[in-house]
Amino acid sequence: MSKKIIAFVGMPGSGKGTCTDYLASKGYPVIHFGNMVYEEIQRRGLDNVKDEKFVRLDMRRKEGLSVLAKRASRKADQYFKQGKKTVILDGLYSWSEYMYLEKKYGEELVVICVFTPRNVRYQRVISRKDSHRAYTVEQIKNREIDEIENFEKGGPIARADYCLTNTKSPRELLKELDELMDEITADNHAAS
Repeated sequence: MSKKIIAFVGMPGSGKGTCTDYLASKGYPVIHFGNMVYEEIQRRGLDNVKDEKFVRLDMRRKEGLSVLAKRASRKADQYFKQGKKTVILDGLYSWSEYMYLEKKYGEELVVICVFTPRNVRYQRVISRKDSHRAYTVEQIKNREIDEIENFEKGGPIARADYCLTNTKSPRELLKELDELMDEITADNHAAS
């Protein structure tokens, strides 16, 4: 049985978190790229919304463009050492991160894009109850443009192995995700 590292990509509000939270509830270990940034923001005593861009840039300046992939891979490797066969990554951002993971894991890396139309994503993001991810429409537009222009976010989305279109109910999205996970992990025991 081969191990799998399954990375979810997509723009803010696309439904990556819905998918990865669901997989976590099924027993899969999940590593959140965004949480690693928020942890760094909190460690520095800064504001989550106002200082997120600065901290992401600073982490990359100090530790390289693939810093989050490196940190995530260390965590994933620990899960693999514990006998887990499938590890989920939430929020792979950049081309550099993708290339780092692709070089390290090769065929074991599977990328799933979650696509949702922009107007739907914006409404989802501004409706979030999560205080460290609360944005106005203008803030989310600026973040989205910044992620595309400065963080190479389009590359991993374009190179995704699979795409889930999230335009219906969460229940329908998760049904499609179950079917896809069965296909991807056919040679692994689920959540092992």
